[in-house]
Amino acid sequence: MKLPTTLLLALAALPALAAETAPLLAIPGKVLFESKLDTPLPATWKAAKGKWEIVDGALSGAELPADKHGAVLRMAGTLPDFIIEYEFKFEGAKTTSLSINAVKDHMSRINITPNAVTLRRDDNDHEGPDKAVTYAVFPVKFEPGTWHKVRMEMVGDTLLGQVDDLTAWGSDPLFATPKSAPGFTCAGESIHLRNLTIHEATLNPAWEKVKATLPKPGEQIAPIAKGKGKAKAKAKSE
Repeated sequence: MKLPTTLLLALAALPALAAETAPLLAIPGKVLFESKLDTPLPATWKAAKGKWEIVDGALSGAELPADKHGAVLRMAGTLPDFIIEYEFKFEGAKTTSLSINAVKDHMSRINITPNAVTLRRDDNDHEGPDKAVTYAVFPVKFEPGTWHKVRMEMVGDTLLGQVDDLTAWGSDPLFATPKSAPGFTCAGESIHLRNLTIHEATLNPAWEKVKATLPKPGEQIAPIAKGKGKAKAKAKSE
């Protein structure tokens, strides 16, 4: 029996769909926040620095020279264990990040430039002995105007970051402390964001098996060409 072409195409797409939706560190639960980012954000979101506005159906962020600091937008409040997903595209910006704070100072981030994706635990005291820890650096080539997907998961003392199909993880006692003020940063002008979702999350029972398929923390640290990541150091303090 000859199957209809539409059915054959649907069956062919099933493996890819299964791979895309397969749980990683976390299992999604209740939706905590959701927005296509095509309309102004509610008052719980505060722009600390920079210019944030809706442009062409997406949230645009840009650094203002007068600020002498990267653009920063954060949601007030604390989070339980979570999954954050959204999409971004570069429109001239030098770097952008998804950043999570601790009660005191920074906690973790996925830092993205047009040529590198970095997952790290942030320096949590700046002036003290604490130091940032880099779990992975992936070389990339993100062209202006092309959309890419970001996913961050935090459960217990473990962080997982994913940009498109690039995935890394790391663990630290800091991650088990209260997580707060999720937000975005932008150095330069500009970045566009869309389709933001924040889910409450629980540990994937199969995490140990998933983890075995991923690079160990610190194992994937690719050298990045000089002169391509000038905004990277600046993003550390945002």
